[in-house]
Amino acid sequence: MKSPNKHIKIINAATKVFAKKGFFNARISDIAKEAKVADGTIYLYFNNKFDILISVFDEEISNMINQINKLLKNENDPRNMLAIFISKHLMMMKKNRNLAEVIQIELRQSLKIIKDYRNSKFSEYLDIIASIIQLGQEQEVYRSDIDAEIATRAIFGALDETARIWSLPTKGKYSAEQMADHVIQIFLSGLLTPDTHRG
Repeated sequence: MKSPNKHIKIINAATKVFAKKGFFNARISDIAKEAKVADGTIYLYFNNKFDILISVFDEEISNMINQINKLLKNENDPRNMLAIFISKHLMMMKKNRNLAEVIQIELRQSLKIIKDYRNSKFSEYLDIIASIIQLGQEQEVYRSDIDAEIATRAIFGALDETARIWSLPTKGKYSAEQMADHVIQIFLSGLLTPDTHRG
């Protein structure tokens, strides 16, 4: 009989191994060793290594979606909603650096993963940003001439790249709250000073 706890244990172990070795260099035996189970046990829960990687994204991103949706449930101001999303995303990435590494590296490098996630959990995660932008446009809070899909990708790309700072020598310099505040200000207020006029 399959154990839910063992399933989660394998997912957590795989996330750690993929972050450390990369998906293509990681072996099933590495994951089994990290999870402290026999190699054959892995195949009771997953078909292959790629199936494990997809499950990592599905389960971890589902958890992120649930957490963010709970915070957004009673909020109607698109500005506050975007700030909540940005803050929570960066806090979750700092808390789970292994997951952040897997998202940053594997999601970028594997075309197959990107293709598979067009209509899956990762797409659902991006849809949260898109829905916030669209709501803001409907309320005339956000500019209507900005394409929501492009803005969504720009925001996620900024968050993805910003989270990489914790892998750099200066990682201790910034807290998640400080980084979130900078990103929020950039997207909501821009880089121009209030008294700047375009010629």
